[in-house]
Amino acid sequence: MNSLDIEVLQTALAWLERGHRVVLGTVVRTWGSAPRPPGSLMVIRDDGQVAGSVSGGCIEDDLIRRVAAGELALRRPEVTTYGQTADEVRRFGLPCGGTVQVVLEPLGPQSQLRELLTATAAHRQTRRELDLTTGLVRLGPPTAGDRVEFDGQHLATVHGPRWRLLIIGGGQLSRYLASMAVMLDHQVTVCEPRTEYHEGWDALPGVTLSSAMPDDLVLAMNLDAHSAVVALTHDPKLDDLALMEALRTPAYYVGAMGSRPNNERRRERLLAFDVTHEEAARLRGPVGLRLGGLTPPEIALSIAAELTARRRGVDLSQPLADWSGSGTVCATA
Repeated sequence: MNSLDIEVLQTALAWLERGHRVVLGTVVRTWGSAPRPPGSLMVIRDDGQVAGSVSGGCIEDDLIRRVAAGELALRRPEVTTYGQTADEVRRFGLPCGGTVQVVLEPLGPQSQLRELLTATAAHRQTRRELDLTTGLVRLGPPTAGDRVEFDGQHLATVHGPRWRLLIIGGGQLSRYLASMAVMLDHQVTVCEPRTEYHEGWDALPGVTLSSAMPDDLVLAMNLDAHSAVVALTHDPKLDDLALMEALRTPAYYVGAMGSRPNNERRRERLLAFDVTHEEAARLRGPVGLRLGGLTPPEIALSIAAELTARRRGVDLSQPLADWSGSGTVCATA
């Protein structure tokens, strides 16, 4: 679950606590080109207020109208599909003949939103299974390969933990990367023991500044497969401390700024600190995709692009021009 989905469910819980009727919409299937993938969430309040999106704007207005009128999911979950006919495709502006199927679920104590949010806050992955006949929800551990599963009777989704990024160093490049990473749904922590770099970090929302030593912070954060570490200080005393611990974790990405020769020397230093050859080989350096960037914002963009590619399972050994992507929205002339 990314931070946007967490915000959607937090909003839904707050509305419920204020006495509103709230309906949760979850995209369960798409055919053709669709603006939002399965698992996308949206909540609709009884007075028409919304949070999240299931189509990027194509069908939201119709859902809001029908939910407010009591036509959908008044007492039990139900399924609605948009784009089944050419007329619907034109009416709702769905791209390239796309079809979207959404499960609409009236929320209440049986929905276990608070329990789900507690689990994600503790960085636990949780499988949420909804019975469409009863509206009851069961929470449990996920199984391998769990994504969105829907058989017409039961809807299963897997949530949490959110993506985390630990940046070592509080310089200018770190500020640009932190801002971009927040927009890309990372929970960002900046490790900077040098107090002379602390000015101004409190002005960046969504970013936590830590004065701890990098190796101590890596251990304290208990990094998991949804975590990334990028070392940007150019100071081996700080970067290497973080890297030697981060490379032993399941973090999906560990990278360091510097030229290829510098990173080769860094790997040699790490081997002297009992980092194994396999662990040292995981280090990405130079960090970032080769986009030709020279300025701090451009370099930060290249790093953010590589983080995104890793998250999405893109094979970075292929030239960028050879990768056509798997986006769901088709291009128009």
